Amino acid sequence: MTPTWVRLAELAAAVLFILALKGLSSPKSARRGNLLGAAGAAVATAVAFFYGQDFFGGPVKHLPLIIGAIAIGSIIGWVAAKRVQMTQMPQMVALFNGVGGGAAAVVSVIEYLSAGSDESTASLAATVFTVVVGSVSFSGSILTFMKLQELMTSRPVVIPAGRYITSLAAIATLGSAVMLVVNPSDALLYALLGLSLLMGVLLVLPVGGADVPIVISLLNAFTGLSVAASGYVLGNVLLIVAGTLVGASGTLLTRMMAQAMGRPLTNTLFGAFTAKATVASGTSEDRPVKSASPEDVAIMLGYARKVIIVPGYGLAVAQAQNTIRELVELLSAKGIHVDYAIHPVAGRMPGHMNVLLAEANVPYEQLKEMDEINPEFAETDVALVVGANDVVNPAARNDPSAPIYGMPILNVDQAAQVVFLKRSMRPGFAGIENEVLFDPKTSLLFGDAKESLTKVVAAVKGL
Repeated sequence: MTPTWVRLAELAAAVLFILALKGLSSPKSARRGNLLGAAGAAVATAVAFFYGQDFFGGPVKHLPLIIGAIAIGSIIGWVAAKRVQMTQMPQMVALFNGVGGGAAAVVSVIEYLSAGSDESTASLAATVFTVVVGSVSFSGSILTFMKLQELMTSRPVVIPAGRYITSLAAIATLGSAVMLVVNPSDALLYALLGLSLLMGVLLVLPVGGADVPIVISLLNAFTGLSVAASGYVLGNVLLIVAGTLVGASGTLLTRMMAQAMGRPLTNTLFGAFTAKATVASGTSEDRPVKSASPEDVAIMLGYARKVIIVPGYGLAVAQAQNTIRELVELLSAKGIHVDYAIHPVAGRMPGHMNVLLAEANVPYEQLKEMDEINPEFAETDVALVVGANDVVNPAARNDPSAPIYGMPILNVDQAAQVVFLKRSMRPGFAGIENEVLFDPKTSLLFGDAKESLTKVVAAVKGL
């Protein structure tokens, strides 16, 4: 019979996990939520380590290997968390998520090889489910990491006859899973493992850069479900609770993000198979744009009545959040109304800009969500876009062939004047040009966002 202290510890860990999710629902409480989640994980690990038949019925097996694995994992996690830049946080989330799914799959493979046909049908089904979903999460997450890290192209990759290959692979995976439950076989298990890894790759390859955050959320839900299923296989209540929480929250977040993007999830995953190829009529090099100096931008901002700041990935790369806050404080002191327009997928993951600006102590009240701020652009004197591109690209409204078509955008093109801070004329993550850049009312200030903003701040002070 399980001791009372173990049940109480499991209950405490489960409560900490729930409170962690609650805390992560708001930037103001996200840090506390993170600490609560870490505390819950520490309690769960301690219970799993110190309570077991080996401790009470004999010597612990492979204790040096267990301690060594914990030490190595802890060191890697600590170093990664200390060194990772805010701009690289989505990559780390994708990588760690993939490791979680892969771990669940490995545990289930070992459990299957150990028990084999002696397991009940329900346990076999849960084991096979974990192998499939965990493997898909692992290989898919590794591919999203490579896209975000730009180790491969961020554009949709459509292989010849891709839709048919993906469909056949899905049918083969499902068929192998069913056969493995009905007629257990080690060889079939390895075949299923390979097919599942392939499915993860095939699902992520055709996803374009702008949609990668949605896929990360979906794969996170997959990892949660695989962990919950492995908890059933191992008889571990905490794994079931934690996995269910992650799976449910990831599913809800995926649904909300898909709605925010204005497209069904199927379009995000398989839209590239039906997209029509287009040939650009010209390149950005042979189209005129209007450049501006920091002094020009300062004059536009300094004599405006209403300004909307649109932060993007370029702001994060330049670590310019404190400089933009200083600029907003200067403008506000002059009586200019300033807000920040936050797109649901600005940056590389949901909440990326919220966290970045919270680091700079930007008042949360100034951060306006897309639905709230969009009607205000028509009454705005200057829209200042700092390192964003796809989330303000009208192609999402006007060009059915664009990979971001149907995605709701921030309506910066409706402002009286638009200022873009960009390093170059390179397209955004989706790989398509933004027609707003060539609009006569648009001015471009080229250079590193932090350096450019520093010069604009100095110019505003001199007005």
